[in-house]
Amino acid sequence: MQRTNTAHERTGAAVGTGANRWVVLVVLCVSLLLVALDATILHVAVPSLTEDLRPSATALLWIVDAYPLVCASLLILFGTLGDRVGRRRVLLLGYALFGIASAVAALATDPAVLIAARALLGVGGAMIMPATLSILRTVFPDRRERATAIGVWTATAAIGAATGPVLGGFLVENYWWGSVFLINIPLMALILPLGRRLLPESRGAADGPWDVLGALMAAGGVLGCVLGVKRAGAGDPLLALPTAGPLLLGAALLVLFVRRQKRRPHPLIDMRLFSRAAFTTSVGCIVIGMLALVGLELIAVQYLQLVLGLSPLETGLRLLPLTFAAMAAGATGSYTLRRIGPRRMVGWGFLLTAGAVLLLTLMGQHDRPLLLTAGFVLLGFGLQTTLFSAYESMLSEAPQRSAGGAAAIGETSYQLGAGMGIALLGSVMNAAYAPGLASVPGVPAEAGRAAANSLGEAYKVADQLGGAAGDALHQAARHSFVTGLHVTLCVSAALLLVGALMARGLPRVMECPVDQEEAFDEAHSGQGAPDGDGARTGGSAREPEAAPGRPRGSPESPVSPVSAQGAAAPRVPATREAIESAGSGRPVH
Repeated sequence: MQRTNTAHERTGAAVGTGANRWVVLVVLCVSLLLVALDATILHVAVPSLTEDLRPSATALLWIVDAYPLVCASLLILFGTLGDRVGRRRVLLLGYALFGIASAVAALATDPAVLIAARALLGVGGAMIMPATLSILRTVFPDRRERATAIGVWTATAAIGAATGPVLGGFLVENYWWGSVFLINIPLMALILPLGRRLLPESRGAADGPWDVLGALMAAGGVLGCVLGVKRAGAGDPLLALPTAGPLLLGAALLVLFVRRQKRRPHPLIDMRLFSRAAFTTSVGCIVIGMLALVGLELIAVQYLQLVLGLSPLETGLRLLPLTFAAMAAGATGSYTLRRIGPRRMVGWGFLLTAGAVLLLTLMGQHDRPLLLTAGFVLLGFGLQTTLFSAYESMLSEAPQRSAGGAAAIGETSYQLGAGMGIALLGSVMNAAYAPGLASVPGVPAEAGRAAANSLGEAYKVADQLGGAAGDALHQAARHSFVTGLHVTLCVSAALLLVGALMARGLPRVMECPVDQEEAFDEAHSGQGAPDGDGARTGGSAREPEAAPGRPRGSPESPVSPVSAQGAAAPRVPATREAIESAGSGRPVH
């Protein structure tokens, strides 16, 4: 079997041996932090923005959704482009676009300009997100160190998502809504020269032309699916043309994209990745984890603000225990993964999260801060444990040459899970909330139907009615919302238990191939693997070329030879006991 690894790929795989790889991790995490912040920081600025720009209902929807829609649809395109032209190059261009778009958004005086700026932010985010994860895969070739790095990476994403409402609330209360974008500019001005100086360049398999048509098909497919899911989450009927049309078109484009990749000698994404149970299971666990997290966060914010009457800043502060717990899970994730393995770590993480969700069903119409804090701590720790192990397993199953494509798949799953969470749990919430307002004594039927749209709308209708009818509607709406919250939490717990069952598809122990490239190719030798000319062959393995200046097969070579019989590179269990019994001299990190 002829290897596809080119000289520049082996060079990229070796960049992690330098002492500055942890500095590189800091730069990558700051990049991710900005992107994660921008996904949530706008939410608390919507009322102030609406008062200033006066957008229509449709324009306001696009102001909020343009960023995640564009970002999700372009992840595969830019992830695979980075594999071809250089991940650092794509990342630096993403920095520049993100900074320019932030300035345009902050100074926008028209809704259309703000929508365009948010879309451009999505383009920049799509360049940054998969590039950070694929560069991390290259800089940390050793799986044990990479697990630690991914723990920090996933914790950073959680910090950004949870800190967004807090920071946004502070900025909106003290400045104006544009300040939530303006803070990106000095940070990008700092990180762009740092990234250019410190980040290593790396590429994946650069054989053959880049499949532009395939990349556009993937972008259109993901865009259609995410748009359809978001419309369903907004309450549109599933069979209506604005919802079903994008969903069906997106699904059709993704099916055609998969068939095209299987036929091409130089695919954008190596579909053999999905034949590995650990990779497919990890992707599914990411979807379910994000489905539960984003839907619950959205409903929790409404509960804290509309039921308990907290301000946006107080709401963000209440969510901070979730962030701190996620940071603790990321910091200890590598240690835990080596001791108990991916299967038990993901499964137990889902079970802990399900327990936290069921604990939160004890919430009522009155504030119980200790209960909320305990529930959010367990929720943050359990879900972050799950996401960390799923990301680590997914990325470790992919060879370095496909790191950009694998990272794009993981990030796309993240975005799809978030959109599905809002749609599914939002629909469950609405279905459980609306019946309680159908026949409130003294409230006209038309007012009851308007109040059934949302709790915020119910409060407006109650204020307009006034008197005893208004008080009755106000109390009924609060009670119905809490009832719907309990039903939604139970549904979420059931989904998390499904995720715990899915985790059985992951390996029991964290294994470290001596050579990930050879292990992947040998695992698929029966199906045929790409040779140096792009053709697929199932022939015998040959020893990889040694790095310049080193004898073939020497211990110092960055890749290890396979046996004369073509056996796959050995896998080394990463548990301390197994390492010591195997006589490995490599220290446990």
